[in-house]
Amino acid sequence: MDFSLTDEQKMVQQTVRDFVKRELFPLEGDVLRNEREGRPGIEPAKIRELQRKAREMGFWGINTPEEYGGANLGPLMTAVVSMELARTFVPFAFGGNADNILYYCNEEQKQRYLIPTINGERRSCFALTEPGAGSDAANIQMRAIQDGDDWILNGEKVFITNGNEADFAMVFAVTDAEKGAHGGVTCFLVDRDMGWRSTYIHTMGEWGPASLYFENVRVPSKNILGKLNGGFNLGMQWIGAGRWVIACRAVGVAERALQMAIDYSHTRVTFGKPIADRQAIQWMIADSHVEIEATRWLALYAAWLAEQKQDNRHASSIAKLHGSNMVNHVIDRVLQIHGGMGYTKELPVERWYREVRLWRIFEGTDEIQRFIISRNLLRGHVKVGEAL
Repeated sequence: MDFSLTDEQKMVQQTVRDFVKRELFPLEGDVLRNEREGRPGIEPAKIRELQRKAREMGFWGINTPEEYGGANLGPLMTAVVSMELARTFVPFAFGGNADNILYYCNEEQKQRYLIPTINGERRSCFALTEPGAGSDAANIQMRAIQDGDDWILNGEKVFITNGNEADFAMVFAVTDAEKGAHGGVTCFLVDRDMGWRSTYIHTMGEWGPASLYFENVRVPSKNILGKLNGGFNLGMQWIGAGRWVIACRAVGVAERALQMAIDYSHTRVTFGKPIADRQAIQWMIADSHVEIEATRWLALYAAWLAEQKQDNRHASSIAKLHGSNMVNHVIDRVLQIHGGMGYTKELPVERWYREVRLWRIFEGTDEIQRFIISRNLLRGHVKVGEAL
């Protein structure tokens, strides 16, 4: 059993780490200042400039198939890259990607949605969550009623990432009320100019999701993604692909924050000694490191299963549950180590404190992950001690 990265994988990891240190770390002060003053942390034009630089280095579409101009690094390297990018809070992502379910587009849809999204010409959002259907995704109420060759959509979606910026949405609506989530939900590709609108939702973090409103929005049948009444499975594929990535991001954030705490503990002196000499601080640092390493291997295992085309849903739930809680524990300790300075907006610690609290909620709450894990064990779908 070999746990080491190949030389090529190490090169990719180091290249991304160097890019983050060289291009993104220097922007952190400006991002904090802009956010304190109520402006976007980083302008879209700057993000596009950074994406162009990354593309020149070969980082474009890291999960996109080669036929669409991507690097197609695969799940394992996606995990490694996600850990490296998460070391900074600068809101940056490599370009050239599209939502995994957009690859279900037919040839005509690919020209209108998939390829323009990959090229950065269009922006999508995933619209499943509703006021009464978050963790209980099967309870969606939004209806789509057929009218000739069109469908009329009515309803509301909430907490939609990129919902204010997107020019089209992947919208999930009930098309067969009797079956509901069990074969009666369809995914529609709905352009903003078809009539839906969005409003900003203010949150405790810098994440600004949207509410989307559909009032008699007419969508042609040619805009059905995948098959009629086959939308719920698409939605679960989208959600499942993101769970283990959250664990990877948790590792990156926690590592960066822990290093900040280690550095600070050497310079902060109380009663004549650096606080690094205090057992209370030492134990917080030790516990944090142990939890980070545990999360790293849980996340990499889930990614490895995906790489091997094996079912990684159980492993993803474990990684997501452990990772999202781990990063909250670590950030809390790091803030405590920094004392009053950690509580200020001069450092990113309090920003992380607000941001990572969300990670225990979205893409399936802690409670949902525990339900999935226990259900798999109690029903015998997964056996204790048979992970390998």
